[in-house]
Amino acid sequence: MYLLGYDIGSSSVKACLVEAESGKIAASDYSPKTEMPIYAERPGWAEQDPEMWWEHLKQAHHAVMRKSGVRGEEIKAIGISWQMHGLVLVDKNRRVLRPSIIWCDSRAVPYGEKAFEAIGRERALSHLLNSPGNFTASKLAWVKENEPEIYRQIHKIMLPGDYIAMKLTGSIGMTIEGLSEGIFWDFKEHRISEDVMSFFGFDYSLIPDIVPIFGTQGTVSSEAAAALGLKEGTPVGYRAGDQPNNAVSLNVFNPGEIASTAGTSGVIYGILGEINYDPLSRINIFAHVNHTPEDPRLGVLLCINGTGILNSWIKRNFIREGFTYEDMNKLASQSPIGAKGLSVIPFGNGAERILENKDIGCSFHGINFNIHSIADIVRASQEGIVFSFKYGMEIMQAMGMDITVIRAGNANMFLSPIFRETLSSITGATIELYDTDGAAGAAKAAGIGVGIYASPEEAFGSLKKIMTVEPDAKNRLQYQSAYERWKSRLDLENKD
Repeated sequence: MYLLGYDIGSSSVKACLVEAESGKIAASDYSPKTEMPIYAERPGWAEQDPEMWWEHLKQAHHAVMRKSGVRGEEIKAIGISWQMHGLVLVDKNRRVLRPSIIWCDSRAVPYGEKAFEAIGRERALSHLLNSPGNFTASKLAWVKENEPEIYRQIHKIMLPGDYIAMKLTGSIGMTIEGLSEGIFWDFKEHRISEDVMSFFGFDYSLIPDIVPIFGTQGTVSSEAAAALGLKEGTPVGYRAGDQPNNAVSLNVFNPGEIASTAGTSGVIYGILGEINYDPLSRINIFAHVNHTPEDPRLGVLLCINGTGILNSWIKRNFIREGFTYEDMNKLASQSPIGAKGLSVIPFGNGAERILENKDIGCSFHGINFNIHSIADIVRASQEGIVFSFKYGMEIMQAMGMDITVIRAGNANMFLSPIFRETLSSITGATIELYDTDGAAGAAKAAGIGVGIYASPEEAFGSLKKIMTVEPDAKNRLQYQSAYERWKSRLDLENKD
């Protein structure tokens, strides 16, 4: 008996097959082997063809089935994870009307800002928990104003994972988590936001029927079964956006638990057990996968755009050819805590939400030509990324989050000893690294959705912990001193 998970990213689509009883990965693969294209007709735009996701899903799926030798009828449930905040539009024939406006497209910012002011900052934050910002609702408003011919043809709007579920089952639905990430959900009224729909002039008929996050959301159609070699009627038992799903993959469900990723951008995602928000809207708050009105579970999402992209920029421009990231980590270890007074502000990948959507760029502070080397630059860059995490986590703590343990996959920046040791020491949190990924998590979550597992504890009991990193109490004051110096330099850069 097997469970199948799909993770629809903006770079690739991953498929993973999990043996249900043991929780072990039977096979995994991804497509394409080079990154999927992102089309940018104008600066700040980012679009992808949803049909491209489906084609690469099929390729990754067939690779997994070949590797594993598993028959389609042995798969008992399917789970889906996706790149958040994208907008997919289909007509009455379920035909895609235009390329998807994906998460990193910024054209809709002015539409979100107008809505924020018109609805009223306090009302918007207390009901939506976010400003409408650059999320899915604002993207739909852009289409309504700029592409009226397309807008008039819309039958339903979807997020990327909803589109994949439609391709699998033939039915269209959206979860409360999905509605909240699109900024369509009113947390006070427990319904689709009248404020958002009214301000933008959206018809309620555009919103799909609400389906459960865990539970049968539809079954594999005859067409999808033929395309994938699956059994017709196989249930789709789970769907969630990539950051809530990453938390699920790490068994993060309860208040105070924290999941993190640190790839091109970095995320701290914590669970809050009460309705709350940041008055400056510097972090995002969505319904977590187990949220209910009676027992709130909110995903508090801190995103740092300038994370691994800074590390890769340093590698391309400062490190001699042939050096690996592991070599860079060894180089960084030659520099002391605080990098001899050198600080790097890592915000060179666009506007940062924790800075109230300012784009202050990346900057280096305190370089001394007589004492600093490339080792100090590498260390200061990694410390600067960590300090930006710490800066955002202070906002989360002000909202009532007690951060004591951070769980993450053993990948990307978490492979750096400097990164993980600095993060643990400056936050005082223990870091636990696990062997898992989003597609595997979606597969196991589907097992919860169809009743194969009785609880998350049963589904994720087989998670393999690779490493635990404890705070360095001996050098805590050095880390704190470096952070305070970094923060004072950030304050200078961040002045209006």
